Amino acid sequence: MTTAEHLETIDRLRAQGFSETRVRSGAVTSGPGYHLAELGPSRWYGDEDAADRAAHEDQLAAEYGALVRRLEDRWGASDMFSLIGLRLRQGGETAQPWREMGDTADHLHLWRAGDRWVAVYAAHWGADHSPQLMAAVTVVDPP
Repeated sequence: MTTAEHLETIDRLRAQGFSETRVRSGAVTSGPGYHLAELGPSRWYGDEDAADRAAHEDQLAAEYGALVRRLEDRWGASDMFSLIGLRLRQGGETAQPWREMGDTADHLHLWRAGDRWVAVYAAHWGADHSPQLMAAVTVVDPP
């Protein structure tokens, strides 16, 4: 996907209503007050060598950086929001989508866009999968 396509996805999700229950449609998971969108694929690291992994991760970093720059052109500098502390909380009191983002990323770039929050981050699904470029649109305030 291109940066322009990522921006279109984010804009569509900003304009779209939210589901009353958690549902998945294609690359988007929606729930009460949020949408989580897979902007790129996660690859399984099977028999790939270290150079293939590094090349893929460099490509993801370039796409991530380009998307952040374009969103900063729209809404100004992002807040770098750490999610590490969410993992330390007990009892599951962190609301979705923040709990899910905290389970898969250490930090994200965050903007307030009108009445919604927009976040971009790289989800890590485990050592045997590549990071995945993700976006979140939510009315749920950060914890």
